[in-house]
Parts: sequence; C-alpha cells; structure tokens
Amino acid sequence: MVIERTDKEIIFRLPVDTDIRGLQRIVNYFKYKEAVKASKGTEEQANMLADESKNRWWAENKQRFIR
Repeated sequence: MVIERTDKEIIFRLPVDTDIRGLQRIVNYFKYKEAVKASKGTEEQANMLADESKNRWWAENKQRFIR
C-alpha cells in the first residue's frame, strides 16, 4: 500500500487483490465524513431525521412483511 499527499489530494494505491467489501466500507466512511464536515445539524436533529425516515419506510413497506 502506498499513500501519497499532493497539494490538492491524498492518493491511496492498493494491491489489486485488496478485499473490495472492506474497501467499500472505508470509502463509505470517507464519503460520510466528507458529507458531514460542514453540517451544522445536531445529533438530536440527525436522530429525528433517521426516525422519520425509518417510520416513512415502514409505512410504505410493511405490507410486504405483514400479511
């Protein structure tokens, strides 16, 4: 593995046989960190948004699971 730092970016070079699933989890984490770095929301607001999303999803999909 090689990590390079330039003026504008950090570059990771990995062997071709690197575990793709594990790598995808790391990429998702970096995407998350990038997305929330400028967030002004509180943890409480994030939890409320997550609850609303789960409730909406369940309302739209519960007929698929309960007969």
